[in-house]
Amino acid sequence: MIEKELREIKRRFRPERSNIMRIVGCFVNSNKQIIARISQPLGLSDSVVSEMLLGVMKKTLSGSLGTNLNDVRFSTKDVLESDEHKLIMTLRSSALSDGEALESFYSKVIESLNFEGNYVILLANDVYDVPARHTDGEEADSTSQFSYIVCAVCPLKDTPGGLSFHESDSLFHSSSISSLLSSPELGFMFPAFDDRQSNIYSALYYTRSVAESYPAFTERVFGKGAPMPPKEQKAAFSQVLSESLGDECDFNLVRSVHAQVGEMVVSHKESRDPEPLVITKSTAKTILSGCGIDDEKLEKFGQAFDESFGTNAAITPKNIVSHNRFELSTPEVSIKVDPEHRDLVSTQTVNGEKYIMIRVSGGVSVNGIDISLDD
Repeated sequence: MIEKELREIKRRFRPERSNIMRIVGCFVNSNKQIIARISQPLGLSDSVVSEMLLGVMKKTLSGSLGTNLNDVRFSTKDVLESDEHKLIMTLRSSALSDGEALESFYSKVIESLNFEGNYVILLANDVYDVPARHTDGEEADSTSQFSYIVCAVCPLKDTPGGLSFHESDSLFHSSSISSLLSSPELGFMFPAFDDRQSNIYSALYYTRSVAESYPAFTERVFGKGAPMPPKEQKAAFSQVLSESLGDECDFNLVRSVHAQVGEMVVSHKESRDPEPLVITKSTAKTILSGCGIDDEKLEKFGQAFDESFGTNAAITPKNIVSHNRFELSTPEVSIKVDPEHRDLVSTQTVNGEKYIMIRVSGGVSVNGIDISLDD
């Protein structure tokens, strides 16, 4: 999916736009037991409750593509034979009305997660009459339908009892402990909405944290390994660079890589290209070649890249290079530099000692106090 398609689906999560008739799910306690099943018709619910529930489901489509949101791909064999794909297809085709399929799905999710407290598994089904679009961008009558399910796994937070004021009698009353629904920790949409059409060969997988991908969940629900979390991707890319390039992975090379990736991000944004910008092995090798790395080390880098990320991997640039932040650190000192002024920093060896040098082009302050640098 691309950002434009994602935004189109996210606009669905309003009471006046959505065809979601009800939200189903279950309440799971800390002992991994289902203690209640949920089937809440939105049409009969308070409008505030309906809007808030739709807002919770919408959050499983939040964040950035390639970071919080990642494609889970299914092969033709998966679509034809895998039990996991058949189950989520049944959930979708039955509009979440197949009780046996729901119970099987709940079991898979519960088996895969180890949350400390209580949580809920929520599912919704929407049918979108996809409007056709003329070449000028104007919408026309719908020519197809997109039926999809959205799943959200949300922790419940207990609030302590206290006093609440009731306007009806202008008195305070004691309130008991209650459980508040939190934002989703993970979830997914199936199928994907690619080229504004249903793609049963793909699901859009969401995780709130960039450090956790819940691999047991993807194995049980999709029969697939989890995408590498962005935090791990960054660490892996740093390791691939340093180990494959050795002494040539110096300050000037890293600064150059940082600058080139930053230029790619800016150029892609200005081009308004709907396809997401990605870094492949070929892209990375081209960047390194421009930095003067020889073919032998480029080959070594390519092998290490494949081993870490997989063959034909395509990585979101911000997952491996913080293009809007430039920072140098030693065990004792950390220096943050505006990326636009990274050229003010250099490294030098003076009398056998290694130094990080910062050229001063304006005033200097220490803890907010302006200081003089006169000789």
